[in-house]
Amino acid sequence: MNTTVMDTTVMDTTVMDTAVVETAVVETAVVETAVVETAVVETAVVETAVVETAVVETAVVETAVVETAVVETAVVETAVVETAVVETAVVETAVVETAVVETAVVETAVVETAVVETAVVETAVVETAVVETAVVDTNVLIEEDYQLLKPSEDVSTARIAGLVAKSFKLIAPFWPLKNLIAVNPLQGFEDLPFEEALPLGSAYFQQASLPQPMEAVNRQTIKWLQAYFDDGQATLPMPLRQEGLYAAWRQLAVHDACLHENDEQKQEWLTTLPENPAQAIQLYLLHTGIAPSEHEQFLTLLLTTLPGWAAYIRYRTDWAGLDANHRHPVTQIDYLAIRLIITQVLWPDAKALLSWHQGAVEQARSKPDVLANIQQAEDTYRLPLLQQLATQPLTEARTPDAQLVFCIDVRSEPFRRALEATGDYQTLGFAGFFGVPVQITDTVTGETHASCPVLLSPKHTVHESPCCSPAEADQDRTAYGRQKKLKQLYQSLKYSFTTPFALVESMGLASGAWMGLRSLAPGLASRLKHSVSQSIRKPMAVASSLETLPLADQCAYAEGALRVMGLTHHFAPLVVFCGHGSTTQNNAYATALDCGACGGRHGAPNARILAGILNNPEVRTYLVQQGIAIPDTTRFIAAEHNTTTDEVTLYGDDASEACKKLTRDLAKAQQANSLERLRQMQKNADHSGGAQQTWLRSQDWAQVRPEWGLARNAAFIVGPRQLTASLNLQGRSFLHSYNYTQDPSGSSLTTILTAPMVVAEWINTQYLFSTLDNVAFGGGSKITQNITGKIGIMQGNGSDLMTGLPLQSVYASDELAYHQPQRLLTVVYAPRPLLDAIIQAQPVLQKLFGNGWVQLACIEPTDRQTYLLTRDLLWQKAK
Repeated sequence: MNTTVMDTTVMDTTVMDTAVVETAVVETAVVETAVVETAVVETAVVETAVVETAVVETAVVETAVVETAVVETAVVETAVVETAVVETAVVETAVVETAVVETAVVETAVVETAVVETAVVETAVVETAVVETAVVDTNVLIEEDYQLLKPSEDVSTARIAGLVAKSFKLIAPFWPLKNLIAVNPLQGFEDLPFEEALPLGSAYFQQASLPQPMEAVNRQTIKWLQAYFDDGQATLPMPLRQEGLYAAWRQLAVHDACLHENDEQKQEWLTTLPENPAQAIQLYLLHTGIAPSEHEQFLTLLLTTLPGWAAYIRYRTDWAGLDANHRHPVTQIDYLAIRLIITQVLWPDAKALLSWHQGAVEQARSKPDVLANIQQAEDTYRLPLLQQLATQPLTEARTPDAQLVFCIDVRSEPFRRALEATGDYQTLGFAGFFGVPVQITDTVTGETHASCPVLLSPKHTVHESPCCSPAEADQDRTAYGRQKKLKQLYQSLKYSFTTPFALVESMGLASGAWMGLRSLAPGLASRLKHSVSQSIRKPMAVASSLETLPLADQCAYAEGALRVMGLTHHFAPLVVFCGHGSTTQNNAYATALDCGACGGRHGAPNARILAGILNNPEVRTYLVQQGIAIPDTTRFIAAEHNTTTDEVTLYGDDASEACKKLTRDLAKAQQANSLERLRQMQKNADHSGGAQQTWLRSQDWAQVRPEWGLARNAAFIVGPRQLTASLNLQGRSFLHSYNYTQDPSGSSLTTILTAPMVVAEWINTQYLFSTLDNVAFGGGSKITQNITGKIGIMQGNGSDLMTGLPLQSVYASDELAYHQPQRLLTVVYAPRPLLDAIIQAQPVLQKLFGNGWVQLACIEPTDRQTYLLTRDLLWQKAK
């Protein structure tokens, strides 16, 4: 057939101050073998646009393929572009998709309707457009689309960035396995009352199944995210990662046959994706015809239908700290652009997700309310605790044999009680980073990590070095290098393509024997491994250098810590700052058991730093000027509490008689508390050798419950130790020392309520929701878990990232919950006017208390009456 070019007709629109353009006419073009009665106009949506000219260009080649049909429109806010590609096929009837001009206003001129021949554009139909070898595919975008966005590219990018940022608001961050941090999975709903957040959280995150096409989209998304974010697990890393997530994926996606299924049009489209991810997002939103008012909601649903990976993206973009300058960068726009493009390829009708979600919301609101059970548990726990606290006598301060400052962690409470029973000891509670916001650098390994709450940024870098001569330090570095190379060699042999077979042949028998030994005799295996490790690298004591901390900062940290915990007089001869950590085997969640205040790390470095600061004579001189006189006979040392075994290690010179006595009493406390904890973990626990049994649990690589962590946490108590010293709080309370008489301005209490208490609320809600729904908010069973990329956990080999606690951390069995879901009860021993002033000045407290995420109780020091803060931030007597 001869090539015939259809006439090009220009619709001129005259713009006047009060003119209305009512109709536009397009001439009818006749192709030699195809009669087209009316022109096909694709979807066009304009919110506030000046329509100057509309040009319809149509080209017909010998095989009757119309290359492009472009309706060009000048748009103020968003350019609306649609493209029709005519393929080789037969179409008897073609439907022109709706072209809607919602409110196209030029000064006072309104474009009301556009008429093509006798067809109205809003619902125009090509009645019998017969083209022997042509069919219109409306699901493909090609390169001409991108050109029309250039006039408003800057405005559009800013709008897209705003939409993306808003869509991520409902997503709580997820920290990687190297430093797991507890976080409220419904953190994005904390601006809502708790009872309203529950059904909404269910609608977004607790759907048992998704639309089938969305499952396919998720599988392809997960595959690419696993490859990009891999942190050393993969043998062959994904190329181009240094260019960023979207840039790398854009260049590689065209080679993914599982994505485009070798469809030539999809492949062509993938090769023409814009370099700017924001532009790609805009193109998708325009193409699908989703109303601008629903753009944010649609983007949010693309996040909440794969919430685990979205949570990790949120961490990397908003909470990464030292990882912010990661060698493999990512932005939220990168992620959503990829998510949208994959959705376009696999599910062109994804706008149906909006109606699906609306149904999910209605269904969630009709479900049985879990709030009643939570409130019942809270009512049962709250009043007896407040009555006990209010009746405790407060004695005059005195000087004990030693004072030990523990982290506020609930696991410290029973150990403190056990230690106080062994001798004349006073224990205090303080956030485990001890008020020193630093990052720690190991001079031997070169590794650096932040050692402070994630709510803070490190202000100093402190170097830790072995306590030895320079020659011994060089030997230690050499030994570490040798140890590291041996591990790398084993990993390379284990995970490469061919060597695993040789590895099995050569070491199979030895590996089998070693596995059997670890399973049947974990204690013996642990001692053997420790001996071999020591033969390669001898353990050495380490010291923290304070050279990078200016004297003024040292003075500020010293005074701040002592005043916040109320330790400003009656100093004992020995004061111990005791950080904490855990020791477990084969446990992906190991860092979740470490100190959250230290960024999911061990707390000993911070304890060493504060002890060193307070032993500094210049700092002590400054403190005297501030009214804090530390006796010359008082010495500060550091220690670390292993929460899995209850062993406490003292650092520094422990040759003094006071240290020797303390060491013996710490061992007694270990035995007593280990036995108490062992009874909670196994009903048939042997009443003798509690410490030995807990140590064996910590060394058993098959043990799914080496310790209970912070399970059953329920209260955050702020006040002097006398309030709780004689009470068995069953390891359910965070204990923060505080003396309101030394804090007339309320600055110390403000710090406690806006930092440690907020972290406690994160911990509390993570345990609460991991118990309510361990699949949606937890980690599922440890038995079926796999580590992906060394950053997170998935169930099986291709699930979403599991962001919460595993089943075994909150359940005693598959059916019986060990943790009791209830919201945090904060109890403060201080006058109500002081609390009122703080709450009025702190929006975060107004949000948590006013929306019912935390219940605040006050014990009035004058009459020991207890009060509860209502949701309207007024006090009422506890009943």
